Amino acid sequence: MREQDIKQSKLNLLLKSPKNLFHTQDLFLLWAIDSKNTLYTTIMRYVKKGVLIRIQKGLYSKTPLGQIDPVEIGMAFLHSFSYLSTETILSQVGVISQPIPYITLISNQSKKFKIKNHFYISRQMKNAFLFNEAGIIEKNNIKQATLERAVADMLYFSPKYHFDVPKSIDWDKVKEIQKIIGYK
Repeated sequence: MREQDIKQSKLNLLLKSPKNLFHTQDLFLLWAIDSKNTLYTTIMRYVKKGVLIRIQKGLYSKTPLGQIDPVEIGMAFLHSFSYLSTETILSQVGVISQPIPYITLISNQSKKFKIKNHFYISRQMKNAFLFNEAGIIEKNNIKQATLERAVADMLYFSPKYHFDVPKSIDWDKVKEIQKIIGYK
């Protein structure tokens, strides 16, 4: 295969991929490249041409960041199973009234980070609880907690947490989720 055909094949694979966000390892597998030097050179060329956008070291996008959900970006940064929960969900449904300046994720890592203008907090949860999908739904390809799961998660991390509007919480469902997950 000619070098030009190989380059076109890599570009086609990238553009046809349904994913917008790629880690270096994702591109390595997508393009089936044998050499790390070739991989990094290809990535560098695509960044220079504007085909890929460097978000941070090792994380790239084929779509401008303003067109990607910030939650999706945070989850891609973590590069492990995660879901949206705690303050972000509680604020969205009005159970807490103060504005939340960061996006809260649950994963197997404890991290605070910033990407562009978005701040993130990832709370670390034991795998036995993390991978239990009770009370986790998928919305627009993003896993997120239901109100009851977000409350159960918040109580897991902070047992004395104050909810501004506790009457809007179905406490029986929260207890059921806590039992299913094994929090209590």
